[in-house]
Amino acid sequence: QVQLVESGGGLVQAGGSLSLSCAASGSFFVINVMGWYRQAPGKERELVALITRGGSTNYADSVGGRFTISRDNAKNTVYLQMNSLKPEDTGVYYCNTQVFSKTYWGQGTQVTVSS
Repeated sequence: QVQLVESGGGLVQAGGSLSLSCAASGSFFVINVMGWYRQAPGKERELVALITRGGSTNYADSVGGRFTISRDNAKNTVYLQMNSLKPEDTGVYYCNTQVFSKTYWGQGTQVTVSS
């Protein structure tokens, strides 16, 4: 079992910044890929960004150049720095990983960007 605990998020005006973090704990040796997804009201959950243990990253086109994903392997923690936020970035942000082919999700943290 893997537990993902997110922190951060909140309310910010458009153009502002927020940061999220997600710490993984439980029974695992190594976590390869960690990522962030988000779900806006009435929409499906979508990928925001992924990062491998080696530091390779992948971003959704909508956040490229504004968001930065990073991780601390020693702490099994992944971060998401969000800059130049837009109202369309509003949603619940979820941390995600897979261990032994099983998918795990965090509880989600709300990000609200006001115009």
